[in-house]
This record gives sequence, C-alpha cells and structure tokens, in this order.
Amino acid sequence: MSKQAFLANLSKELDRIDTASSSKRNERIIERFITPTVAQIAGKELAIFNSNDYLGLRHHDALKKAEHNASEQFGAGPGAVRFISGSLKIHRDLERTVAAFHMRDDAIVFSSAFAANLAVMFTLSQGLTKDSLVESDVLFISDALNHRSIIDGVRLTGLAKTNRMIFAHKDMGDFERIVKEQAGKFKRVVVVTDGVFSMLGEYQDLAEMKKIIEQYDSQYELGILLVVDDAHGVGAVGPTGRGTEELQGVQADVLVGTFGKAFGADGGYVVANQTLVDYFRESSATYIYSNSISPGTAAAAQSAVSLIDTDEGKKLLTKVTENANYLKKLVHEAGLAFAADSTHPIQPILIGDTALTKQIVQNLFEQGFLVTNISYPIVPKGRDEIRVQLSATHSHEQIEKLVVALTQAKNN
Repeated sequence: MSKQAFLANLSKELDRIDTASSSKRNERIIERFITPTVAQIAGKELAIFNSNDYLGLRHHDALKKAEHNASEQFGAGPGAVRFISGSLKIHRDLERTVAAFHMRDDAIVFSSAFAANLAVMFTLSQGLTKDSLVESDVLFISDALNHRSIIDGVRLTGLAKTNRMIFAHKDMGDFERIVKEQAGKFKRVVVVTDGVFSMLGEYQDLAEMKKIIEQYDSQYELGILLVVDDAHGVGAVGPTGRGTEELQGVQADVLVGTFGKAFGADGGYVVANQTLVDYFRESSATYIYSNSISPGTAAAAQSAVSLIDTDEGKKLLTKVTENANYLKKLVHEAGLAFAADSTHPIQPILIGDTALTKQIVQNLFEQGFLVTNISYPIVPKGRDEIRVQLSATHSHEQIEKLVVALTQAKNN
C-alpha cells in the first residue's frame, strides 16, 4: 500500500508539470532524415531548427565513412572500460587529435560532456594528500547560469555550502568581490563557467575573468584553476572553430568539450596539461568505471575535428555565422524581440508566456518547422523563449519561411 501512495505522489507531480506546460517527456520521434535539415516526423516533413549540429557534420560522408570503417575494424562497442580491456587505438588517436586541436598536452574522452563535468568537478574537489590538503580547503566559484551538468558536478563534490559560491551571471564585479573576500580563507579555488550559455547564446567574459584570476592567484596558497565548459562554443564560433577561448584570446586550465554538437558525433572530452589529464585518468569515476564511446563514434569524431581545419570546414564556419546574422536581420525587420543579443548560432526569440510559447511551437510544427520552447523553470518566469538554432546547412529560403511562419503564429 505504501508503494502505491508513493506512486500516487509521483503522478501528482507529473500532473503539476503538465499543468504548468513545462513537460519534456513527450519527445518528437524523428523517423528519418530527408536532408541534413529536413526530417520526417509522424509522416510529416519538417525543417529542423532545434539541433546542436551547427556545421551539419552528422550527415557528412567523411564522418559516416570513418564510422563504418572503425566499426569494421574494432566492432560495434568498446567491450569494457579502458583500464580493464585496454584502450582501442581509435580512442587514443581521437584524444591526441583533439588535444592538438586545442593546443594542449593531452585529452581524455568521456561517454558524454555531462560525465566529463561530473568527473572534473569531483576530482578537483578532493584532498590530494591526507597531510597537506583536505576538501574543506577548496572553494568552487560558479556562474549563476551554468549548465546543469556543472551544477550537479559541484553538488556531488559533497562540499559544504560555504565552499560553493555563485556570482551573478556574467557579472565580473561580483566575481571579483568573491575572489577578493575569500583570499586567506581557502588554499585553492576552482572557477567554473560555461563558455557559451546555451539558453541565450551568450558568451562568458573569459578575458576579464582571466585577468581577475591572475590578479588574485598568488593570494591563494595553491592558486586558482579556471575550468570552462565550451560545449556550444567549440566548432561553432571563432575564426578556426576553437570556440570561446579563441574569440577572447585566453586559455582555460581545463577545457570541457563535446563531440555531440558542432562535431556531429557523440561523447565528451577534457583537454588540459599532462599532469591534470593524468590525474583525471586516475581519479574520474565516470571514466574509470564507464564504457567509452563506440569505436565508430570515436572515428567519426576524429574525422570531424580534422575536417574543421580544411577549406571546407572554414566555409562551414563562415556559413553558420552568415545564417545567424541573416535570421537576426529578418527577425528585427519582423518586429520580433530576442531574449538576448547573440552572435552565436543559438538565437533565442522572446515570447514571455509559458503557455503561449508552447502554443506557438505547436503551430510552427503544424506549418512544418521543428523548434524548441525553453520555459520556466529552465529560464526565469516571464522569459520563456523559442530557441532557434542555425546550421551551416540551412538555406536562406528555409530561414525566410521560418520567420514568416513565426510572425504569423505569434500574431494569431
């Protein structure tokens, strides 16, 4: 009987979520792709404007060929975790390729960027030796709008709330205040932030953040480490696709990335100096005790990283930026508002009301466009948005038709 009562409570919570128009479990089922930006859902053709595939690489022939060849050579799956069965050569080759891409000593591949963030947060929170450092000597400082994987990673450290501080979103004055006030109270600091904030397509001010870190680093016995999750930046922005670091001319101590967005494959990774990467390999539970990505996926990811530096890759980077700018121009001309002024392929169109936002998304679906509503509690109340995500493979005609349909849906 008690179990039924528990299930009844869960049912009430599901009803509450549905009533608030913020449910996420009823996903659209994509039956097949007709082109890189057109898919079939429930027998209907829809233009896809809610994918992180910023360069259109998941359908690229080079990635699919690399995936096929690696699967033939190594099999469909990794077989076991790497410290038990050994690392497949393709996994090590991928790590060397992505480390060189980011101009770092080494890289470590995880099953996802979420798993990578959990690993980085937890391992950097630990005492290094029982005699010289304990967990209570570590302070984590996070941006208020960091991704859920960072939030959960910091929570899983088990550190007291006094060891976990949050600065106002992108507010470098508030960030400096915390760093300055806590000097002398902790031996080391881990600063962690998104490079691109995915709800709004905003960039963190890494250049100013780095200046502040360098100013106060010597006031902490073991210094300040900067960790940046640039999952939405790498492969999408920067003259050569190196992400937010490249845009702002800085380099984090630890960079977390993903192969599942602009690189068109799957899996997460961390790049850093050799000491840090070696430490992550020895201490990260989500690496040690979890299978890596499949051999085929690893080969596809390696192909994507290499392709970015070709003439074709440069053209794709230019095209996705042009598409974002074209959408912005049309949206402004239509009298619609953005939730943020973004130059990223993520373009958030402000609606403001949760139910209306969901209604517009359904209307667009009926007109042949797949977009996503981002609603409370993911964003603050009154800031509900339709997050349009551009790809290099979108045509201007598709973008024009989307804006016309969106304008009509919002005004009806």
